Amino acid sequence: MSKSYFTTTRLAATWVSALAGTLFCWTSASLSASANKQLTRDRALNRVANRTESEPWAVELNSISASEAKVEGAQGLGTKGVQRASSNSTLTNDGPTVELDSILGISETPSMSPTGPRFSPPRTDQAPNIQPLENLDDQAAPPGLNVEPGNYPINPYLSLAMQQELDNLVGRFESAFFRAASANQVSELGASSHDPTLRASAAESDMGGLASEIIRHPVLAEAQKLILDWPELIEQRAYGEARQRWLAVRQALWDNFPIDQPFAQPEIRAIWLDRGAIVQAGSRRQLAEIFDRLAEAGINTVFFETVNAGYPIYPSRVAPQQNPLTRHWDPLKEAVALAHERNIELHAWVWAFAAGNQLHNTILNLPTTYPGPLINSHPDWAAYDNQGNLIPHGQTKPFLDPANPEVRNYLLRLLAEMVSNYDLDGIQLDYIRYPFQDPGANRTYGYGIAARQQFMRMTGVDPIELSPRRDPLAIESEQRRQRYLWERWTDFRIEQINTFVAEASRLVKRQRPDIVMSAAVFAHSEHERLQKLQQDWETWAEQGDIDWIVLMSYARDTNRLEQLVHPWLVENDYGSTLVLPGIRLLNLSQSATVDQVQALRDLPTGGYALFAVANLTSGLQTILNRTQGQSAADSPALIPQREPFQVASARFLALQQEWNWLLENHQLWMDQQSLERWTAEITGIKQNLVDLANDPSATRLAQTRSSLSQLQVMLGEGFIDIRAASSRDYRLRSWRNRLITIERLLTYGEHRLL
Repeated sequence: MSKSYFTTTRLAATWVSALAGTLFCWTSASLSASANKQLTRDRALNRVANRTESEPWAVELNSISASEAKVEGAQGLGTKGVQRASSNSTLTNDGPTVELDSILGISETPSMSPTGPRFSPPRTDQAPNIQPLENLDDQAAPPGLNVEPGNYPINPYLSLAMQQELDNLVGRFESAFFRAASANQVSELGASSHDPTLRASAAESDMGGLASEIIRHPVLAEAQKLILDWPELIEQRAYGEARQRWLAVRQALWDNFPIDQPFAQPEIRAIWLDRGAIVQAGSRRQLAEIFDRLAEAGINTVFFETVNAGYPIYPSRVAPQQNPLTRHWDPLKEAVALAHERNIELHAWVWAFAAGNQLHNTILNLPTTYPGPLINSHPDWAAYDNQGNLIPHGQTKPFLDPANPEVRNYLLRLLAEMVSNYDLDGIQLDYIRYPFQDPGANRTYGYGIAARQQFMRMTGVDPIELSPRRDPLAIESEQRRQRYLWERWTDFRIEQINTFVAEASRLVKRQRPDIVMSAAVFAHSEHERLQKLQQDWETWAEQGDIDWIVLMSYARDTNRLEQLVHPWLVENDYGSTLVLPGIRLLNLSQSATVDQVQALRDLPTGGYALFAVANLTSGLQTILNRTQGQSAADSPALIPQREPFQVASARFLALQQEWNWLLENHQLWMDQQSLERWTAEITGIKQNLVDLANDPSATRLAQTRSSLSQLQVMLGEGFIDIRAASSRDYRLRSWRNRLITIERLLTYGEHRLL
C-alpha cells in the first residue's frame, strides 16, 4: 500500500477519532434492525470466545484439505485445480482488455458525507515485503497415516494408529463383501430356523458357500494374523517387518474389494462437471457422451459449472458477458435436457464472491492483472486485503465485497435468471466466503469500500486501522478495546456471508420451492473457518437456509478423509440439512477411491460427491459401472432428494438382507428370546417404512422414528455375537451409522414432503 494512501487514511481516521464519541452515540441511536442484527452475533462470538488462547490462529499449511481444489480440467480448461492450459491452445484474444490503473488506480482522499465516510480502493505501488501465503485453494490434505517401508522406529502413537487403520480397513472390506453377498438375499429374518445353541467353534466346520469363502479369504486371514502378531512385532522392534506386512495387507485388501459386482445402496451420487470438460465437449452431442458415461456409472446428481470467474456459460441478460469459450451455444440448456433424459438431477454450480481467476485469464489470453468482467466494469465492487491488494499474495482470485448492496443485488438477479429460465433441480453456491487469510500474521481481507463505510458508521472506526495482533505497548484497556473491535470486524464479515445465503435461499425458494440449495464448503474446524474464511456454514444449516452442505473434504487417504468428516457426520446433526462429503479424484488411485467411498458408506451420510468429471478415468468408470451403475441391484431410479422415504425404506431393506444372510451363514448369533424380539422389531420397522413411503404422514413418521430409536438401543445392548474379521465394535458402529442415515433421510423427507 502506498504511503500516500496511509497518510490520507490516517488523517481521516484522526478527524473521525476526534468525533468518535459523538459519532458512536449517533450510530447507536440510528442503527436499523438489520444493522443491529449484524452487531449482535452472540452465537458466533461465543464460539470464538470459548476457544482457548493456546489454539493457533494458523494451522500448518500441509494439514489443509483441498478446499475448492481447482483443477483446470481436461487440457487445462477446467476450474477446480491448478493445471494450466495446454501449449497447443487455439484460443485467441477475443475477450475484453483492461488497464491496471482503471482497477487499482483510484486514489481520491477519503472524505465524510451525510451517509458516512467515502473511501477509494486501496492502492499499492509495489508488493509489500512479506512471504506469500500458500494458495490453499489448490491443496489436498496430506495422508493422515503415511506409512513408508523401511526399518524406521514405530512409536506407541504410530503403532496404535496403524492397528486402528488396519482394523478399519478390514471393516470396510467386509462391509463391501457382506453387501455384495447379501444383495439377492430375502429380507425376512427367520427366528425358527436359528439354532440358539450354535457357537463359533461349532460353526467353523459347518460353513459353506460364500460365507466360508469370506471368513477364510486369504487376505482376511493374513490381516487377522498381522493384527494378532502386531504387539509382538513392536515389542521386538521388528519395525521393518511390521511396516512391510502392514503395507502388503493394505494393498491386498484394496486389490480384493468386490469391484466386479454390485454392492452399493441407494444414495446421493454427485459429481462436479467442471467448465473445462464442458468447454472441451463444445456441443450437445459430445456433452451427451459425458452424461451417458455418468448415467452408466450410477451418478444421479451433477453439479454443472454455470458461473465461473465472473462469466456465466449461458447467454445472460444480467451478467456483463457470457464466457468467451461458450458463446457459440448454451451448455446449460443442453445439460438440463440431457440430464433429465437420463434421470439425473442438474444443479447449477455458481461461483459467488470469487469474481475472476488469473489461470482463466491465461486461457483467454488476457493479462494476469485482469480482475474479471464484474470488477472490470465496477471497480467499486471489489474487496481488498489489508495491504491494498485485490488478490492476496500467493492466491489467484479477486473477490467481490459481500457488504456491497450492488454486489448482492447483482448475484441475486443472476440466480433469479437461472431459476426462471432453466428447469434446474438445484443451485450450488461455491466461493461463498472470503479468501484465505492468516490473522496471526496480520494478513486479512474484506476491506471493500462499502464494508469499510458500513463498519465505520457502526463503530466509528475504520477497520483498516484494526489488527488481530495484540499491541504489547498499549495499556490493558486499549488492548481489550482493540480485541473487541477486531472481533466485531470478524463478526461483521461473517454476517455478510450469512445474510447473503439467507437472502439467496429465500429468493430461490420463492420461485421454486422444490429446488435444492447446496453450498460447497470447507470441512475445517469452525474456529478456523470463522477466522480465516468467515464461512459459518453451521448457521446456514441450522437455520434451514441450505438443504445440503457439500464438504470439500478432499484427502489423499481414507484416514485423513475420516478425520475431516467425522466431526460433521458423527458428532453433529443439522436437522433437515444433509451433509455430503466430497472426494477429490485427482492423483487418487482407483483403490484409494473405492476405499474412501466405502468409508463414507459406513458413516452416517446419505451419499458422496466426486470432484470432478475431468478426472474420472476409464478404470474408475468401469468400477463404478459394475458396483453402482445401471446394472447394479439397488434400484438406481431411486434418488434420495426426490424420494427420501422410499430410499430410507430401501436402505433398511439392505440392512435386513445383510442381517439375514449373516444369520443363515452362522456369522451372527443371539439367544432365542433375543432373536424373537429382534425379528419382531425389524419386521415392524420394515412395515412402518413401507407404509410411510406409500402414504407419507406425520403419524407414520413418528411411529417409524420411535421404532428406529428402539432398534438403535438394541444394537448397543451387547446380546449380538458377530463372526467377522473386523472388530465387533466396527461392525456394530457401521450398522448404527446406517440407521442414523435412515433417520436423517426421514428428517429430510419431513422437511421436503410433509
